[in-house]
Amino acid sequence: MANKYFQPGQHRAAKVADLFATVAPRYDLMNDLQSFGWHRAWKRRLVRWAAPQPGERALDVCCGTGDIAFALARGGADVVGLDFSEPMLAVARAKSKGQTSKLKTSVSPQFIRGDAQRLPFLDNHFDIVAIGYGLRNLASWETGLKEMQRVAKPGGRLLVLDFGKPENVLWRGVFFGYLRWAIPLLGKVFCGDAQAYAYILESLRNYPAQRAVASQMRKLKCDDVRVIELLGGVMSINYARKANALAPHPIRTGAPTASSAQVRDEIARPRGRISLP
Repeated sequence: MANKYFQPGQHRAAKVADLFATVAPRYDLMNDLQSFGWHRAWKRRLVRWAAPQPGERALDVCCGTGDIAFALARGGADVVGLDFSEPMLAVARAKSKGQTSKLKTSVSPQFIRGDAQRLPFLDNHFDIVAIGYGLRNLASWETGLKEMQRVAKPGGRLLVLDFGKPENVLWRGVFFGYLRWAIPLLGKVFCGDAQAYAYILESLRNYPAQRAVASQMRKLKCDDVRVIELLGGVMSINYARKANALAPHPIRTGAPTASSAQVRDEIARPRGRISLP
């Protein structure tokens, strides 16, 4: 039976929006249950690779409920979290009220609505551009990765955390069996919708995973491309740096981050990008 939340092509974004509107209230709980809490360690691993520093700018694409954005901010970065699901952003904004005392920067992450395939930012702007469990959900993951590379500064760090495909055939079979049978059951019990979590396996089947992402990073002329396998490859972190030669015009350090209102205004324009002083 086809999954009601998965549809390739031009209608994919609407289906994924329906999915995340359904799961948003219990998204964090389900992440804990389905990963046995391991997702928290994997996100910390991503942030260690990102190595945020005070004064740096960071973008968390497909930020969801904000875990990675908050972790980057705790490292001192000025962070923007972007997602196209307003219900997920509402959860992130609610969580931000309890995060202020943990941050090394006086500015909490800004959470804005936007399209990961048409990021509303100028070229060469962020020191860190990360995405966790989002690239696989885009109509074109290649376009999403290209946009991440575009908005990164020369030398900026690009990071992708997502489900992987283990190279070991037996381990892949065990993992896919878990996604096929156990995860939908958890979705049925805790969200009332088995297909919302059966979607994970369906989306993974149509996603080439960590090796293809690394290959695409090389096609984008990124440097220091790496694949960090997690739990035998069932999860992975793709890491790279944007090549310095790709952007001859450096961005001034210390320039202010655009306000949420400014970002929203720009998103409303079909091809607008945020212009910072």
